[in-house]
Amino acid sequence: MLAFPAVTGPFQRLFRFRPSRPRHPLGRIAFALVGVLLALLLLAGSVFIGLGMLAWHFGRKLRRPAAVPARSGVIEGECRVLAPRVLPQSASSSR
Repeated sequence: MLAFPAVTGPFQRLFRFRPSRPRHPLGRIAFALVGVLLALLLLAGSVFIGLGMLAWHFGRKLRRPAAVPARSGVIEGECRVLAPRVLPQSASSSR
């Protein structure tokens, strides 16, 4: 059984391509080092991006003014008192 179904057309070469490792020992070492360096580069990049995100967050948090704590027993919120004529009247509200 094939790993990929039989592909015909312009993408046939992509599915049949199977890279092989170099036969020369120095070539194998070189490719291994390139792979390790690429993995380290991606890891270091992701670490620096994460550190940058944390620095941005804490920088914004330090610049934000401190919230004034509310008194005990007070629930904070905003409300607006509307005049009765502004409220919508529904047909079923006749009690």
